[in-house]
Amino acid sequence: MSRLQRLISTLNTQFGRTIRQVLVSKPGQETIQVHGWIKSVRLQKRIAFAMIHDGTTSKSLQVVFQNPAYAKTLTNGTSVRLTGVLASSPGPGQDNEFLADSVEVLGACDPETYPIQKQALTTEYLRDHAHLRIRTDVHGAVLRLRNGVMRSLSEFFQSNDFIYVHTPIITSNDAEGAGEAFRVAPVPSLLAGRDAATQDTEFFNKPSYLTVSSQLHLEVLSNAVARVWTLSPCFRAERSQTSRHLAEFWMLEAEWAFVRSINDLCDVAEASIKHVLRLNSPDRDLLQKEINSSWAPTAATASKAPWARITYTDAIHELKKSGAHFEFAPSWGAALQSEHERWLADSFARGPIFVTDYPSAIKPFYMRQNGDGKTVACFDLLVPHVGELVGGSLREERPTLLGAAIKRQGLDEEAYRWYTELRKFGGAPHGGYGMGFERLISWLGGIENVRECIPMPRWSGRMLL
Repeated sequence: MSRLQRLISTLNTQFGRTIRQVLVSKPGQETIQVHGWIKSVRLQKRIAFAMIHDGTTSKSLQVVFQNPAYAKTLTNGTSVRLTGVLASSPGPGQDNEFLADSVEVLGACDPETYPIQKQALTTEYLRDHAHLRIRTDVHGAVLRLRNGVMRSLSEFFQSNDFIYVHTPIITSNDAEGAGEAFRVAPVPSLLAGRDAATQDTEFFNKPSYLTVSSQLHLEVLSNAVARVWTLSPCFRAERSQTSRHLAEFWMLEAEWAFVRSINDLCDVAEASIKHVLRLNSPDRDLLQKEINSSWAPTAATASKAPWARITYTDAIHELKKSGAHFEFAPSWGAALQSEHERWLADSFARGPIFVTDYPSAIKPFYMRQNGDGKTVACFDLLVPHVGELVGGSLREERPTLLGAAIKRQGLDEEAYRWYTELRKFGGAPHGGYGMGFERLISWLGGIENVRECIPMPRWSGRMLL
């Protein structure tokens, strides 16, 4: 036995085998233990059956109780420890089954009051029971899909020499400049004494906020380590109630030096997402089957053909001549609305589409100005049914133009002195992008609302858990 095999054997002894590991094991005479939650029980006169799962896979393990008395106290949701052997299954539906010769109830579950019953449960009902909804097939699959997508993205970036980094959650700037940040302040302690009321309310020496983006900090790092990326929580105090917005969400952001054009950025964004789209995921298949979404297959087909690209100016032209009725008329110089984005992806491109070179007046100060003096080198990636999935740009590396943009947008020049100094001391041309992780999960799984793409969603007016 090799050293690695001995290590794995030791870990199996310490942790026990997961349901996923048991399902891929070969039948044998070895007595093993499995742990999990009862999903269903079927009692017969001389035998009993149960399905047990532990969340490590979408599949359940069939358990056979040759003494049906062992199963009489088992109910849906009960946590158990089972001892027995794995055997070939003579029945259809599974290759193997677990022959249990002992059962220990670790946590009973009252079937009369258990909120997660077998019948169909509404989305709002499950939100009201957010502490239990992860036990459903759909929400368990979402959690595993998030894990699989994260691993796939990590594989892509690692294979392209990107370094994973950690960036601050508390920041002194609003990277997007939209003024939709959460302010951070200390809570006065009742144990601090009478002097607590006279203490400075600023814990730091300046106002601080929960980050809305890691971009500016990634720019610092990419000017020393050429390729960096992160997947971290972001926060926006946006009161929108749409299916695409959360107050707390996860953002994948990548930044790299020596990038030459906006097309280079689009190429990397497209390649990274296509790498995920090629992921063999039983959980994505389960979601598409359970949700029965009509638009989920668009994500699967998008991995094959090159994605369309169009400038903002041409996009406005196509929107105007489309003949489609829009609540907000498309106009050059105005931001694209959700209805415009969805028409471009759903009807015009019929797949993912990059929209590039937006007017500088509607974009943040850090985006690189194009030669026309009116637009900046940026892109939004729009995907069917979701709309904007990714946003990115070349960063303005020319000190004079960057300083002018900071002044033009009325920002505090001293607050961004460190940012401009990156250009002063060997700054290299660079760029990057950010992608909403929950929106990616929404598109992959055919899930219409991002509130179902994160275990514990927060949005304006409501915090679950």
